Amino acid sequence: MKPKIAFFRKGPIPIACQRVADLLQANFPGHQVEIIDLKDVPRGRKDLLARGALHVVKDYGLEVLRRRKTLSEAFFATPYVFREIKRIAERHLSQGGYEFSFQMLSLFDASLAGLPHFVYTDHTVLANLHYPDGERYLYSRRWIELEHTIYQHARLNFTWSEFVRRSIIEQYACAAERVVRVYAGYNTPDPDLTGLPAGRWARKNVLFVGIDWKRKGGPQLLEAFREVLKTHPDATLTIVGCRPEVVVPGVRVVGRVGLERVAALYREASVFCLPTRLDPAPAVLLEAMSYQLPVVTTAIGALPEFVLDGETGRLVPPGDVHTLAQALNDLLGDPQTCRSMGERGHQRVREEFTWPRAGVELRDHILASLA
Repeated sequence: MKPKIAFFRKGPIPIACQRVADLLQANFPGHQVEIIDLKDVPRGRKDLLARGALHVVKDYGLEVLRRRKTLSEAFFATPYVFREIKRIAERHLSQGGYEFSFQMLSLFDASLAGLPHFVYTDHTVLANLHYPDGERYLYSRRWIELEHTIYQHARLNFTWSEFVRRSIIEQYACAAERVVRVYAGYNTPDPDLTGLPAGRWARKNVLFVGIDWKRKGGPQLLEAFREVLKTHPDATLTIVGCRPEVVVPGVRVVGRVGLERVAALYREASVFCLPTRLDPAPAVLLEAMSYQLPVVTTAIGALPEFVLDGETGRLVPPGDVHTLAQALNDLLGDPQTCRSMGERGHQRVREEFTWPRAGVELRDHILASLA
C-alpha cells in the first residue's frame, strides 16, 4: 500500500485548492493524496453546527448583521470551531499510514504532534493591518492567538508572496528558516496567444475581473472611468465576476461566466485594471499578464511583487481616483507601451508564476525537510 499524504482544505473553492492537490499527486507519484474537506465536517455534526452558530453570534454577531463577514467566514473564525477542527484532524491522522500532512490556507490547524506538517497560504489575518481599513477584516483576539499555533506547529510554512512570508516571521514570531516563499500560479488554462485580435492594444477596452465589487475597488474604477471618457470617449470598460448596477456610457457588465468565456474576454482586452483595496494574491493579475495585458492595480500587500511599476503595468495608491484615471489615460493613449508591458508581463509570469514551478519547489523543500 502506498504511503499517504493527508491534504486538508476548507473546501474545493478556491480553485487553487484542487490545483495544489493535483500538484502533490504529480510530484509525489509514490504516494496517495487523501483529500479531507473540512467544510463537510459540520454537516455530519449537528452539535458542532449548533454550538458553532452560538459562538458566531457571540464573537461576530454585529459584524455578520452589518455584512462585514459572511456566516461561513465567521463560523470558521471562532475559537470553538478552530479547536474542534484541530481535534477532528488529530483523530483522523492518528489512524496512521501518513508520511506527512499538508494544509491549504491558514484558517485552521490540521497538524498532529510527531507527524511532519506543511502549510501553504496566501495570507495571514494580521497582514490585514497593512491595508487601508484593514482592521475591519481582523478576527477576534482569541482566534488570532490560535492562529499563531498554525505556523508554529508546521515544519515549513509556504507562502504565495514575500509580503506574507514577512508577516509570518515578523507578526507571528516564526523562525525565518521555517517560512518559504514559493509563489503560486494562475487558474485559467494556459493561454493560446495565436490569432490575437489585430490591434487589441489600440482598442481601448479596459477589463475588470472580480467578485467583490467594493473590496476590489470597483466604485473607484467606475469613477476613474468617467474621467477617462473625457480624454478617450471611445474607451470601453468590461466588468466580469459581479453585477453592479451601472449606467455609464461604454460600460458592459458581464457577471459570472465560465473560464472559457473569461479567456475570450482577456483576449479582447487592451488593459486590465484591478484597483483593489485589500487582496492577498489575486490570481486574475497573473491571468491577465499571461494574456499579454498591461495591468493597472494598487501598490498594496504583495501586488508590487506581481506587477512591476513601469515595466509590466502601473501601480497606483489605493483609493486615488485621479492617479488611477491618469494611469489608464496614459496606457489607452499609447498602444505600443501597452504591448511592450504586456509582453514583459507574459514573460515574467512564465518564469515566476506557474503551478508546475510552484509544485517543484514545494516538493524539493518538503523532501529536504523529511531527509
